Amino acid sequence: MSSILSINVDDLLRGRSIESARVEFKAGWNPETTGVQVLKTICAFANDLQSLNGGYVVIGVAESEGRAVRPVAGLTEIDAAQRWIRGRCNTMRPGYAPILSPEVLDGRDVLVVWAPASDDSPHRAPDLRDGRWKYWVRIGSETVDAEANGRLEALLEQKTQVPWDHRAAHRARIEDLREGKVREHLHDVRSALRDEPDAVTIYRRMRITAPVNEHEVPRNIGLLFFSDDPEQWFPGARIAVVQFAADRAGEVQSQRVFRGTLAAQIRDCLRYLEGLSQTHLKKERDRSQVHGWVSYPVPALREALVNAVYHRGYRSDVMEPTKVCLYPDRMEIISYPGPVAGIEPHHFEAGASDPPAPVPARNPRVGEFLKQLGLAEEWRTGLPRIYRAMAENGSPAPRFEFDTDRTWFRVTLPAHPEYAAVSALQDAAYLRAVGGLDDAFRRVRDSWKANQASAVLATEMIRLYAERDAPDKAEEVFTRFRDAGPKAAIPNVANTWIEVLLDHDRNDDARRLLDELAVSASAQDAIDAAILARRLREPRIAHRYFQQAGDAVQTDSRALHEFAQTKMWLAQEAGRKQRRGWREVDRRLLVEARGLLERVIQMDASPARHAWAWRDLARTLSWQRAPAGEVEAAFESAIRLLPNESRFAEELEQFHERQRGRNHGRSRGRLYGARGNGGNGRGR
Repeated sequence: MSSILSINVDDLLRGRSIESARVEFKAGWNPETTGVQVLKTICAFANDLQSLNGGYVVIGVAESEGRAVRPVAGLTEIDAAQRWIRGRCNTMRPGYAPILSPEVLDGRDVLVVWAPASDDSPHRAPDLRDGRWKYWVRIGSETVDAEANGRLEALLEQKTQVPWDHRAAHRARIEDLREGKVREHLHDVRSALRDEPDAVTIYRRMRITAPVNEHEVPRNIGLLFFSDDPEQWFPGARIAVVQFAADRAGEVQSQRVFRGTLAAQIRDCLRYLEGLSQTHLKKERDRSQVHGWVSYPVPALREALVNAVYHRGYRSDVMEPTKVCLYPDRMEIISYPGPVAGIEPHHFEAGASDPPAPVPARNPRVGEFLKQLGLAEEWRTGLPRIYRAMAENGSPAPRFEFDTDRTWFRVTLPAHPEYAAVSALQDAAYLRAVGGLDDAFRRVRDSWKANQASAVLATEMIRLYAERDAPDKAEEVFTRFRDAGPKAAIPNVANTWIEVLLDHDRNDDARRLLDELAVSASAQDAIDAAILARRLREPRIAHRYFQQAGDAVQTDSRALHEFAQTKMWLAQEAGRKQRRGWREVDRRLLVEARGLLERVIQMDASPARHAWAWRDLARTLSWQRAPAGEVEAAFESAIRLLPNESRFAEELEQFHERQRGRNHGRSRGRLYGARGNGGNGRGR
């Protein structure tokens, strides 16, 4: 059976395209009970007090906690129900004709009653309890008497206010609607109405045309969604995205304009903005989870843009487009004019309740089509979604503003703090490249002052102050970050500050800070700290950090190599003790160092890294009293990879001398004491 509805009925039952408050389910049919309830609900949907474009009654489907029960119960009296509903709706004051669509769901017959907002409202229907004719309206998901609930005056005032998007566009012709776009929309929402051969019949059932003097003209909603160029009739029907530079002039870097149908504008603009958004992911140490952030969370971005397109004005006197302004630290989405009367600033606060009186939507038909396409959500759910998405991403809260004359409305989505930091560093790099060194410094400094909890900015500021020979300023940056920044990021910033301390010969301060942070460093921070500890010639601190880094060391060839060198260093110290317990420690450390070096040699690394790993393996094998052939082969592998490194050949010759003079009492410590740190130099 072919549907005459412009939506997919299965989506209707699942709540995908229509708000739950606009759908009512009835498990069975009884004219004396169900019929009376259905009549009042149809009257309420037709009156459309909240400007949501009516609603649907589905008969033959039970309900549980607001959701349809599947499989459906079905309806056997479908013809009788249709006759009764048509007859009673004709007697409403004034009469009203809902759209009745028999459907088959789960192999059973059901009846879908579509009651769109009426052009002849307000309507009245009888209350069989007292026989009085009453104006029925919907408050949330309930059908109530408008007069008894203080809504009659608002309903009567609404009679003269036909929503703009439902009005006839007298300057346009029906030929201005593109049948292909209409059928594509019906295909996207999976409506069987797309199979109707006559285009005008489709237009009428979708209510995108209106009869005027015995002919059809498009309604505004039809031109917005199904014409080639909505701007021809509505000058502001486009989206402009402008990206501003971060320099002092704040000049425009790029500009994109999105035109076409409203749905096409939103989709194209969202794709563009999502392409600009940066994603940062980080694997949790010792866990399977991955966490991260994006510059602007997609759910918040999507809701803010869709709401701007949905709730803005499209009258001919609204010339400005919907604007998206991209700054280094925020995104602003601006629409014109501001909110309708009844919406106040406090209604946009986090957790705010709805206005006490229903506030009609400016463009209920626009909202209806966007919801069918899955681009918009249920009324009043967008704000909580934006707040939640920003909070879950770790971004600052959004801001909502409009002027007292309600000529504009602006949503500000602050960039994730770390994205704003990355953006500042990118801008600074560009400024340095074009010779603006002072401008680059100011760009990072100003961004840091605005966000002193950013690890990225704090790290860069410490480096910049060190370059300017201002260690006191660098220390102030670290101190402020330690007070204001996230605890987990302190070791990362501390490592940069420790490096500055080492460069300024403040080794005691560096050693003390390294020891303090040993418990809290993440895997990568621990590796960096271990390398700094090696610079301080503190092998025990370095070893503790390498151990703390855990599995991260196993995938980092440099870290693994330096971990092996640290074990060699500690083995030398233990070997000098010449006591039974220490000799066992010496042997164990050398076995561990050998295993790490053999792993480095198997890893994907530079020839230089492999060469030095072979050289250290040769030394380790020598200390373990391995066969001379193994030691010589390791040295020769190092020489083959770095033939110009003279030390390899010299050390091989020393090994040969040792072999020849073994009985002369030369010790391992004297032969290799010149490089007693066990290392090959920082950075190799």
